[in-house]
Amino acid sequence: MICTLAECADPLIKTVKPDGAPNRAAWMAQSGFGVMTHYLISPQGNSLAEKTADLNRIVDAFDVEAYAKQIDETQADWVIFTLCQGTGFLSSRCEFLDKLEAGYTPKRDLIPEIGRELHERGKRLIIYLPGAHTGADPNVKRILGRGGDGYADRHNAFVRDYSQRLGRSCDGWWFDSCGQQDNTAWEKEMAACRAGNPDSVVAFSGAEFCASGGNLKPVCPIEDYHAGEIHLLEDGRIRTDFIWPPGEGIVISADAKLRKAGQAAQYYLPDSQFIGNVQWHCLLPIDLTFNPAVPNQYCHYTDKELFLFVDRVKSVGGAVTINVPIDLTNGHIPQDSHAQLVRLGRHLKSDRDHRK
Repeated sequence: MICTLAECADPLIKTVKPDGAPNRAAWMAQSGFGVMTHYLISPQGNSLAEKTADLNRIVDAFDVEAYAKQIDETQADWVIFTLCQGTGFLSSRCEFLDKLEAGYTPKRDLIPEIGRELHERGKRLIIYLPGAHTGADPNVKRILGRGGDGYADRHNAFVRDYSQRLGRSCDGWWFDSCGQQDNTAWEKEMAACRAGNPDSVVAFSGAEFCASGGNLKPVCPIEDYHAGEIHLLEDGRIRTDFIWPPGEGIVISADAKLRKAGQAAQYYLPDSQFIGNVQWHCLLPIDLTFNPAVPNQYCHYTDKELFLFVDRVKSVGGAVTINVPIDLTNGHIPQDSHAQLVRLGRHLKSDRDHRK
């Protein structure tokens, strides 16, 4: 069973935000760490029918029990799992979309299965989606009429319907590629996310830690936890200068560090549990880059560097999710990435035991 705030409370972690509102995401700071896997399906075929058949074949092969067992072995406390991104096909059944236009969702209800398996192991599940107004997932946005009158309401209805179906098996949401909007619009999106679970935590990413030009505060000032997308660590610190585009002026320094010609490296570490009025959290990729200008090998860290970074974050009440690769043929996390997460889990448990 998942512990309540009272049961797993760390007296150093604030369960109230600076403005006096409840900190829904305090459990993320009180826990060890989270794991994210980008399960992105690009079904093959010459027609929609062939692609739908391939989509079903791929999703049917996902080994939920083995996936949940791997997460359990890492001692991670939550998972961020992709409903869709970029390919236009969902990883789990969605009757709301099927009624509008069939062919882009599988028959299998994969995400609720994962949620049940994780909850049985005392873990939480967060759903990943592209932001409502980004161009990602063109089929989903097209079906919902992106750019037309009432689109935001239709997108909220899509999220609300999925949230209601998931109920308490969904503990949160992480939205990618979001831009500025007023709080009324944010509130409507967050209400849709919480339709099935009023305690769901919600984050909207503006890539603030890697592409915001130095403005590290959340794009949504009223979200529950910072999306905190990171592209690169260096010496246990977050690199906040955006290395882009691929191949243009990107050089390797004498000490084998990634640099942009004429651009000084910039670094950041949190110094508080909150950034603005939001729970501090970051999403760190290892062994799989978020940025084509940052090759995968630069996203592989020694245990010493990774553990140092996680310890620094947790020492001020922050939270960390680590993104690792996933095998699309069966849903397994690759052995080397999984092994490092297992070692991180042991490291954090040792620290907790030592403090008792």
